[in-house]
Amino acid sequence: MPESWVGATARQIARAVRRGDTTATRVVADHLDHIAVADPVVSAFRTVRAGAAIVEAEEVDVLEDLSSLPLAGVPVAIKENTAIAGVPIWNGSAAARTPVAAEDHEVVRRLRGAGAVAVGITRMPELALFGMTDDETAVTRNPWRTDRTPGGSSGGAAAAVASGMVPVAHGTDGLGSVRIPAACCGLIGLKPGRDVVPRELGADGWFGLSEHGVFATAVADAALVFAVLAGRNPEKLVEPARLRFAVSTRSPVAGVRVDGPNRDAVTTASKLLVDAGHDVATVDPAYPMSLGLKGMAHWFAAASSDADFDALDRGALQPRSRRHAALGDWVTRRGYVKAADREAWRQRSIDFFTDHHVDVLVTPALAAAPPPADRWSTRSWRANLLTSLRYAPFAAPWNLAGLPALVVPVGMRPEGLPLGVQLVGPPGSEMSLLAIAGQFEVAAPWPRYARSWPRVADPAGTA
Repeated sequence: MPESWVGATARQIARAVRRGDTTATRVVADHLDHIAVADPVVSAFRTVRAGAAIVEAEEVDVLEDLSSLPLAGVPVAIKENTAIAGVPIWNGSAAARTPVAAEDHEVVRRLRGAGAVAVGITRMPELALFGMTDDETAVTRNPWRTDRTPGGSSGGAAAAVASGMVPVAHGTDGLGSVRIPAACCGLIGLKPGRDVVPRELGADGWFGLSEHGVFATAVADAALVFAVLAGRNPEKLVEPARLRFAVSTRSPVAGVRVDGPNRDAVTTASKLLVDAGHDVATVDPAYPMSLGLKGMAHWFAAASSDADFDALDRGALQPRSRRHAALGDWVTRRGYVKAADREAWRQRSIDFFTDHHVDVLVTPALAAAPPPADRWSTRSWRANLLTSLRYAPFAAPWNLAGLPALVVPVGMRPEGLPLGVQLVGPPGSEMSLLAIAGQFEVAAPWPRYARSWPRVADPAGTA
């Protein structure tokens, strides 16, 4: 056996545990040892469940038949807004914390049912509202460059995966909260489409915008975890037939410009697609001028509804969150948050694919480099809002539309941070998006972890 299972993929780990080549207890212990070294630097975890995780791993090891467990012994991390029995739901800060959960959320139950072991709970900004992750206790840092944020709101999850503390992690994505950190940290980040994975987040899952998603370093791992979250049997990815791609670098947010490296990432992605035998055309989605305003109205109102749903003391929240929630009260009273608007944009988005005879839309994942790792929780609401919008405008439209979207790594920025592009598809295209990402992975493999974090050689030889 290898000296350590840190650095192995989820598929490698599960296969080895099922075959008896190693034990879940050994794998989890290796990852806990790495967490003890890495997390004091990265601050990805709110809570590390060291003792509980070892007990859960031992429970996997005593099972007589592991053949039906696709994630046997795989260490996973769970975002802190999702219930794990016996643990508080922190929601990004002590002020937003809600009582100890009586039972697992359905997605946690599915992960555990597949043999995964929850080693810890990852950090997020208060109420999952902003694109940078920190609170009064820690600043979560990007493993590629610790002076930069890993993004948000699932920043802790992305940092945990990018530093090798877990091979895969769970996140939630309300307006880009999986895809933005995936782009910051050089990971695969998948947001499924509407009603594919059970939601049950906060008051109403940000009016149905929020979805449970996955972070992974390898496409096959992302497909495996997605299948588990969706309650499906794992499928082997099949190389897609010739597809037609729409490519656009137009920002959905007026006045936000895309920097040179992110434009170059789209150019690189287009060349990879052409080399793979696909057709590529420049086609911009017709983002209506009102889309940004409607998106912000939903963003504000989500803070208000979640604060009320959890009966939070708003006076104890961070000033930026209080103002966000107050604006949410205002837009809600004036009727600016409408299901009809969401449905109209969803239909318009679906029509984009049929009207232009395209299968997938390719956009930049980000418009600029990840912002500094800082105490954003103490900075003004305006600074948080504008920073989030300026560097990450491309994700939110597809939450409003309820369409599946995925970020895949494509190269590096000159300053040593990863680049990525976003793939968006019509309803039901999650496996197609993953298969396309698999073509990227074969044609232009990316570093699976941040280079500053030492890892062992491939323990299992193959994925």
